[in-house]
Amino acid sequence: MEVERVQEIASASKGNYIPAEFIRAKNEQPGITTVHGTVLEVPSIDFSDPDEEKVLRAVVDASRYWGMFQIVNHEIPSEVICRLQSVGKEFFELSQEEKEVYAKPPGSDQSVEGYGTKLQKELDGKKGWVDHLFHKIWPPSAINYQFWPKNPPSYREANEEYAKYLHGVVVKLFKSLSLGLGLAGHDLKEAAGGDDLVYLLKINYYPPCPRPDLALGVVAHTDMSAITILVPNEVQGLQAFRDGHWYDVKYIPNALVVHIGDQIEILSNGKYKSALHRTTVNKEKTRMSWPVFLEPPLDFEIGPHPKLLNEENTPKYKTKKYRDYVYCKLNKIPQ
Repeated sequence: MEVERVQEIASASKGNYIPAEFIRAKNEQPGITTVHGTVLEVPSIDFSDPDEEKVLRAVVDASRYWGMFQIVNHEIPSEVICRLQSVGKEFFELSQEEKEVYAKPPGSDQSVEGYGTKLQKELDGKKGWVDHLFHKIWPPSAINYQFWPKNPPSYREANEEYAKYLHGVVVKLFKSLSLGLGLAGHDLKEAAGGDDLVYLLKINYYPPCPRPDLALGVVAHTDMSAITILVPNEVQGLQAFRDGHWYDVKYIPNALVVHIGDQIEILSNGKYKSALHRTTVNKEKTRMSWPVFLEPPLDFEIGPHPKLLNEENTPKYKTKKYRDYVYCKLNKIPQ
């Protein structure tokens, strides 16, 4: 085994002890840095509203001023989401030996796919209180079933069904964001990868933590994707950075959480903002989440959309292959 899994550390922990590598610096500790007693209500957008202009405006405003919002009435049946959650939970309840079959191969620097614990370089050797499983769920040509659990037996069916329903949400989001920039409805999705846009699913598993005031599940970050669409379970954990402070984000049952990622910020030349967020952990309960990162193919070039640039609006970001962006981001190298 490459590393000790957090799930195992949590199972073996006694009293209030956690290993030193999970204790964050004081300026990161959620016990100190969270604004307690205030729950942040990020914009909530009703996708079933017949007033399309109103929905478009809400998506654009939330993407400009928040970088994060929640979608309700998104037309993904609740039973489809429940099945996705159920099979993911069952995978993490398998024996350690069974989970390790899907471990990320050592030295696979160009891909994050597989079961694992460590994702990106952390300064001072610190670790997040989380294990994860990554695999692509779309397009079919990008899928490597080697990383899809065969147990529970319904895992593949549940994930394929969720991917099928997710397309409608993806199309509507990209169209709204594109029109909001004064572009044609299809322009932004084309510039992010078009039909080759990759849907990368991650299952985050945050076991109970004896000292949730000292540890973080995932440290403060913006997503390097174009857009992230996330299903949480009911355990509070998502925090957003707003006006210089960290706040818990209100959990809305059956809502999808949307994060604007770095690639949309780049494509929009800064008009839309990627959201700075992090994840806290719970003393008694396991938190899980199912983000899908909508990403360009690795060799696809991303930069500010040419139709947005002129003498007044010069490029604020470099154009580069997504592969190179990912490498810099994961290794904490300036872009």
